[in-house]
Amino acid sequence: MNPPYGSNRKGSPPGSGNLYILMISVHGLIRGRDLELGRDADTGGQTLYVVELIRALAELPEVARVDLMTRRVVDPQVDADYAQVEEILCPKSRIVRIDAGPEAYIHKEELWDHLDSFADNALSYMKSQDRLPHLVHSHYADAGYVGSRLASLLGRPLVHTGHSLGRVKRQRLLASGVSRELIETQYQMARRVEAEEIALGSASRVVVSSTNEIDEQYGLYDHYQPERMCVIPPGTDLQRFKPPDGSERDSPYVAELARFLKDPDKPMILALSRADERKNIASLIQAYGESSELQNAANLVLVIGNRDDIRDLDTGSRKVMSELLLDIDRYDLYGRVAYPKHHQREDIHVLYRLAAASHGVFINPALTEPFGLTLIEAAASGLPIVATEDGGPQDIVRNCQNGFLVDPLDTEAIGHTLLKVLRDHDTWATFSASGLQATRKHYTWQAHASEYLKAISPLIEESRASQPVSPPTIRTGLYQDRAIFTTLDRNLLGDTQSLEKLISRLRRHRQHAIFGIATARSLSSAVGVMRRYRIPMPDILISGMGSQILYAPELEYDQAWTRHIDHLWTPDAVRAILRDIPGLTYLPKHEQGRFNISYNLDAERVESLDEIRGLLRQADQTVNVTLSYMKRLDVLPIRASKGLAVRWCANRLGIPLERILVAGGSGADEDMMRGNTLAVVVENRRHDELITTLADVERVYFAKAGFAQGILEAMDYYDFYGACEAPSDEAMA
Repeated sequence: MNPPYGSNRKGSPPGSGNLYILMISVHGLIRGRDLELGRDADTGGQTLYVVELIRALAELPEVARVDLMTRRVVDPQVDADYAQVEEILCPKSRIVRIDAGPEAYIHKEELWDHLDSFADNALSYMKSQDRLPHLVHSHYADAGYVGSRLASLLGRPLVHTGHSLGRVKRQRLLASGVSRELIETQYQMARRVEAEEIALGSASRVVVSSTNEIDEQYGLYDHYQPERMCVIPPGTDLQRFKPPDGSERDSPYVAELARFLKDPDKPMILALSRADERKNIASLIQAYGESSELQNAANLVLVIGNRDDIRDLDTGSRKVMSELLLDIDRYDLYGRVAYPKHHQREDIHVLYRLAAASHGVFINPALTEPFGLTLIEAAASGLPIVATEDGGPQDIVRNCQNGFLVDPLDTEAIGHTLLKVLRDHDTWATFSASGLQATRKHYTWQAHASEYLKAISPLIEESRASQPVSPPTIRTGLYQDRAIFTTLDRNLLGDTQSLEKLISRLRRHRQHAIFGIATARSLSSAVGVMRRYRIPMPDILISGMGSQILYAPELEYDQAWTRHIDHLWTPDAVRAILRDIPGLTYLPKHEQGRFNISYNLDAERVESLDEIRGLLRQADQTVNVTLSYMKRLDVLPIRASKGLAVRWCANRLGIPLERILVAGGSGADEDMMRGNTLAVVVENRRHDELITTLADVERVYFAKAGFAQGILEAMDYYDFYGACEAPSDEAMA
């Protein structure tokens, strides 16, 4: 046995230089050198995080020993390193590999049946050693299951880091078009979520990267206990991300940018992201294009993914890139905007340094940003930042004091804020210096390890090891088993007090019920209204009259829905047919979408809705036409509507329509409220058009109260969080 592992007795109390931490990360290929990052979905950022964390902890004088337990793999298809029982990482840390299941390398989804064996073998190994750990820290769901058992059997506290969560991944898989059945069979999602519940219920601390993660992701779980959550941002590689030193000018990427720009020596406004509508690049271009001062002050550099041919991109990326080019043309920004087609990993740190050397600014204008690693990388490079006021950037700017937060939908504010940083040299210098200093304080691995030690020390000092945490009783069923969908404008808006009551009730029961909003508004318009009225981001946002379905926390598009409704849809033909119809006025660009064409309708000039439908049918256009409030007309694909979107979501989530409460009121909501859903019309909407046709429909409740109070009344009427059903005639008697 190596000296560091033989000098302390079992169960010795933690003291200076005596702390022993056991980490568990079951799956993936983990070793101390040449990590095979990206080899597969199991060998990615988590493995790097764990190894870097262990090395950083081992450098602390208070720590005597850090072990990492993972699965032993004996397989000719992988390196022999993974068959070693022990591997020394540094004088105070090692990797210990435990036998469990087949010797061959298998993916995490195939490990569930072998986790009990892993726990038993790990316990036997620990009992054969000279001492026991003071604390067990599990990483990911499978290790959470093992860690909860091991911590309990050893009488030690458990710390858990989820890295990614099953409930969130399930929503993303649904959005990508994977069926519920396949998610369960291929990804073993039910077992994963159950393991996460066990880990969260057993853990004395849960380490997360940002405040946003706590509410938006862990808040979905029954065992969500915010007082046990601890925000410790991951470290940043300060060897890669550092201030400019002149060497960045030798990069070939300088010439790549220069070919776009008339004056490449001007300060740089840098944006780095995927070509995704949620990244809100369109608002950034608008802010830049509408400000001649900003154009004179700086170039705009947009590095948004790699492409050979825009036509080969997926639909969402193609739309973003096409609109980018159209907006550059619209504002005549040629020579002022660079949008290179390719970049490599090694180009990223060069871009930050080039921007910093030019006295430029980094901007992240995303509609929502759970963490914001690019902001930390920019700060470490001495580059001031402007970022969305949503999510993780709030933590980063609070810690770094190196930039400003802005409303991502306020293009005028974006422009003014960028100019403020670029023109005020004292502010720029202060932000640059503050970012450099703060990243070394808050966002290095050394800082991460120090904060980690502060978080776990009370657990050991309070002797929680002898008092295992008793997890609360978990309800039957792993996922939310009911849902509420409401329109936005005339249901949630209009009575601030009742809205606050509704939001409070929704938050209290979040683990039990999906919260959805179905609106005619576009994505950006809906997000803007929700921000203004402090309405939390729903679990599901149906926008554009049912033409888009997006899932929280990152507004993931339901791509399967997009493919589904793109059937017999020829929007250019629809626009041509309706172009010269008297009484129809094309709505502004921000209210249009790929799958909804929207008009203002002058009822005095348009004979009838049937006339418009007839014209479209005569031209062989198979579409869905809706009229809202007798003034807004929307034309959508035949497969798209609010009601169809709600039913699509119900099927994807496995929630019966009988357990879905919908609140609507306009003609566009009628198909959402008919059928087997539980429906409510709030008092202030009783006189909206077509609502009278629902008067005799079963399972439609006409509330006595208006606005959000009417929805609360309907929740009580249907016993939404209890029986969740229409009361019987006897019960009403």
